[in-house]
Amino acid sequence: MSTLLTDRALLWLGALLYLAGFLTGLVELLRRQPRAGLRTILNTLLIGGWGFQMAGLYVRGMAVGGCPLGNTFEIVQFVAWSAMLVYFFVGTTLHVTLLGLFTAGYAATLALVSLLVPQWDLTRGLKLFGNNPWIELHAALAVFSYGVFGLLAMTSLMHLLQSWSLKHKRLNGLFWFLPSVVQLDQINYRTLVLGVALLSISLGVGASWWVRDTASVDVPKLAVTIGVWGAYLLVGLLRWRARLVAVRFAWVCLVLFLIALLSLGPVNSSRHHQIPLLHQR
Repeated sequence: MSTLLTDRALLWLGALLYLAGFLTGLVELLRRQPRAGLRTILNTLLIGGWGFQMAGLYVRGMAVGGCPLGNTFEIVQFVAWSAMLVYFFVGTTLHVTLLGLFTAGYAATLALVSLLVPQWDLTRGLKLFGNNPWIELHAALAVFSYGVFGLLAMTSLMHLLQSWSLKHKRLNGLFWFLPSVVQLDQINYRTLVLGVALLSISLGVGASWWVRDTASVDVPKLAVTIGVWGAYLLVGLLRWRARLVAVRFAWVCLVLFLIALLSLGPVNSSRHHQIPLLHQR
């Protein structure tokens, strides 16, 4: 009981720091002259939130002896954590302050919603991956790719807002801090390639094991995962061939992520029919 309270307390701290980062950044950017150290303040809060979230996930992982992906709550937390990790590598390198703001809002929303929906954390998988490191790697990479696609959704939203501001000649306020549509389009494409690559590796790792033990294949889960992978791959190919660009590309990436996120529920539900469940309380 104390372990569960401890890991949830850590995850609450992480979510609240994400929220603090988002609100601080939003208030500062709405001012006419935001402080010069805004990026440093924002990133400090986000690093702190990410650290607490990682600690909470680590405690849960130690409790079950594996990667904490045993229920919807843990999956959503892991998606938020991975999106923030990708931001640290992408956003801080590009010095895009608004990307940190959008990622903070996105991660805070996912983390807080998962904490506020008790049904998502009622049960946990016991020895979820059967002590199989390859299946655990497959699952971790797959969920991590969803985090990358989540960041892609945020940059796509930024692209849509920038396009709207240019079309309506609204270049003040938050819109002034948005990167150019050309830069955002390039960020979107590179992020999409990274997400597809990670999900492809995940499916490859899983397939190398499934061919040895076809009875272990969760068909509904595999079908949904391949469907998500195929959809993103198709979008990437269309973007590469310049058949889907700019605003249309951003809209498709945003809508596709919402569909992919909604698919996590049915995937997790179908998996729990095949593994023993351990009631937390």
